[in-house]
Amino acid sequence: MPQPAKLALEDGTVFTGNSIGAPGETDGEVCFNTSMTGYQEVLTDPSYHGQIVTMTYPMIGNYGASDADAESSKPQVAGFVVRENSRLASNFRSEQSLGDYLKHHGVVAIDGIDTRALVRRLRSTGALRGVLSTTDLNDDSLVAKAKASPGLVGRDLVSEVTPQESLAWSQPLSAWTNLDGSGDSASGEGPHVVALDFGMKWNIPRHFAGRGCRVTVVPGATSAADILAREPDGVFLSNGPGDPEPVGYAIGTVRELVGQKPIFGICLGHQLLSLACGAKTYKMKFGHRGANHPVQDLTTGKVEITCQNHGFAVDPESLPAELKVTHRSLNDDSVEGVSHTGSAKDGAPAFSVQYHPEASAGPHDSHYLFERFMAAIRG
Repeated sequence: MPQPAKLALEDGTVFTGNSIGAPGETDGEVCFNTSMTGYQEVLTDPSYHGQIVTMTYPMIGNYGASDADAESSKPQVAGFVVRENSRLASNFRSEQSLGDYLKHHGVVAIDGIDTRALVRRLRSTGALRGVLSTTDLNDDSLVAKAKASPGLVGRDLVSEVTPQESLAWSQPLSAWTNLDGSGDSASGEGPHVVALDFGMKWNIPRHFAGRGCRVTVVPGATSAADILAREPDGVFLSNGPGDPEPVGYAIGTVRELVGQKPIFGICLGHQLLSLACGAKTYKMKFGHRGANHPVQDLTTGKVEITCQNHGFAVDPESLPAELKVTHRSLNDDSVEGVSHTGSAKDGAPAFSVQYHPEASAGPHDSHYLFERFMAAIRG
């Protein structure tokens, strides 16, 4: 007999379904992802920390779960919502079913609800705080808890996912993530990239390692002096969860690094670079989360199909003179990339994009950004 579960939103809406994960209760901002596949990458992306993620595709779990598909050491989502969880995992790489994976890692999850109605509500009202529970099934109680949930604005979620110690990246580039023909490679003896980990997806250092780089991953709170003491050829600013403005320590570090070494930022790293240069960010209505977002490179006119996962964006009206917009979303014209014009003149260019080039949505559309960074490192 399926165990009942409920999802309650702060606006009073309650959805009743079945538990497909671990028993318990969790709260977070309820958002949605429009990808048809890649649910394990979504589950393990640290950028989703603090969020209950709804998948819009109606059936999830049909190819099971595999350790090789993880983007971090464990699932990072606060909770998981699907229309129908496939009980049959049909894939030669599958190691366990999605339900078993969720239970093993203690993720509270629900299926059997009208995810289309949920997503339409989120699109109309914006992302909402919610509570997902298998233990408390009282509607009034759950709605009250949802209203009391802290949400994302003003919280430093980076400190909850960043590593405590530095490490040398040694995981080889997996054959199924290597789309450049560069061959499997562990972290090499080439240029030294120091990656500030604010909640970094593992496929990012894989891309650097696949290009022969020696990659050192450091906690997001590492100072500029400590980073420069490692004598990097380039500095990478990773993705991460939540509101970028409370992460003041990282903003200060990036401000000190601009012009010192070539800098490349992705997602939260893009927002932190912009904030460090004097721009502002804002909370989006329901964010961009999916694998088919069109973005135009303004320097070439080309359109890229991109993977995205962010609920905050850079305010274009706040950009200082030295930041140039390089990429725009073709869905809502939001800023998707910037470059620091002054740092390029100093021989240490800094640039960033809001989307995820390592996720290979095109699949090759955005890989030129890694090559651009490598060219900057090599001078």
